[in-house]
Amino acid sequence: MTTTAAEPAAAASPREQRRRQRQELGRAQILDAAEAAFSRKGFHETTVAEIAALAEFSVGAVYGFFADKDDLYAQVWLRRGAEFMDGMRAALGSDRPPRELMHDLADFQVAFFRDHAAFARLFLRTAGPVIGPLGATEGTVAGNYTEAMTLQRELFRVGAAAGELRRGDPEVLASMFSGLVAAFQASDPGVAGLAVATGHRMPLTELHAILDAAFAPG
Repeated sequence: MTTTAAEPAAAASPREQRRRQRQELGRAQILDAAEAAFSRKGFHETTVAEIAALAEFSVGAVYGFFADKDDLYAQVWLRRGAEFMDGMRAALGSDRPPRELMHDLADFQVAFFRDHAAFARLFLRTAGPVIGPLGATEGTVAGNYTEAMTLQRELFRVGAAAGELRRGDPEVLASMFSGLVAAFQASDPGVAGLAVATGHRMPLTELHAILDAAFAPG
């Protein structure tokens, strides 16, 4: 008897499920270590042996998960980039007024980098979309950056049309927004590994006031 319906995939056994969970945990642990090491020393000065020691794995075990140091570096960016873009889409996905969405977006970005302080330091170290040896994943990382700026431009375009945000070139306004949030991050003692921290954490309400002063209609 012939059937056109796809046969259901066999469920993984409990043993296989546990094996996969261990693999996922191990991979995440190595990526956490790589993120921390790259944020402190940069790509070129970091070694796979240092990452392995920090993750409490052997060098051979690290190579069981990743092809080489370039692959590790790329996967750090891919992991956090995917998480960041999901959060940006969610922050801008409600029907709240544009000015409130601007605050929501700033709050998300600040919280994301506070939660992932090592990645924040790595991001500040690179200071731009060209970030190093990404190989075949360079297009994905560049695409994330392009989408993030597109979402911000659209926020300012819609906000200006609604009379809630200042008029101007949306690309310039989006870049200004990124610069203000980045400056806020660089002064945050929780993430400021490359800049002089202020010693205290500026409240988000103060950041909101700065953004309102910069982007409220004149």
